[in-house]
Amino acid sequence: STGSGIIIDQTDDELLIVTNNHVVEGADSLSVQFINEENCEALLKGTDPGSDLAVISVPLSELNAETRESIAIAELGSSEDLRIGESAIAIGNALGYGQSLTVGYISALNREMTAEDGITGTFIQTDAAINPGNSGGPLVNLRGEVVGVNTAIASLSGGYQGVGFAIPSNVAVWVLGQLRDKGRVERAFLGAPIGALEYDAAKRLGLPPKT
Repeated sequence: STGSGIIIDQTDDELLIVTNNHVVEGADSLSVQFINEENCEALLKGTDPGSDLAVISVPLSELNAETRESIAIAELGSSEDLRIGESAIAIGNALGYGQSLTVGYISALNREMTAEDGITGTFIQTDAAINPGNSGGPLVNLRGEVVGVNTAIASLSGGYQGVGFAIPSNVAVWVLGQLRDKGRVERAFLGAPIGALEYDAAKRLGLPPKT
């Protein structure tokens, strides 16, 4: 599997990189190629199939001086500030050929849809071309801020054009914080069973019986 990633943080020991869960899912080993074409082995920090996000790390001790000078931590913007018609730039490793860039506009916000793997989510829609290999790369605004994470889980077949999707940065920030700190995402849930209200139960509760 080939995809893209975004350097989101650096600790004393490692670089932290976000990508899509479907890029790393089932992998026996991970390798990251940086802009200067240096390759380094990476470790999986945590995944969240529900949002299709994952965090991987590269030990700083494995990076040479040239690579350290060539890279930078991405600046995260707020997807809530996006407006339809705003310019958007998708960056990634399209088709595995190496770094590429496509330009378009924000076509829609809060686009709810179900991906091919059955996961339902809310996405940013853009007409900036997002191709296989772009998964996990940044969708940025004209200020260079990351406002979304390109994803292929919403890819469409049948000749559609100008319909790409990205995970909003505000969603990604919440998920990535938990993956970085805990290695997993803890979501709240309602532990209350739902069932039909039978006659005896309705009577005890002083409610009208089921008809």
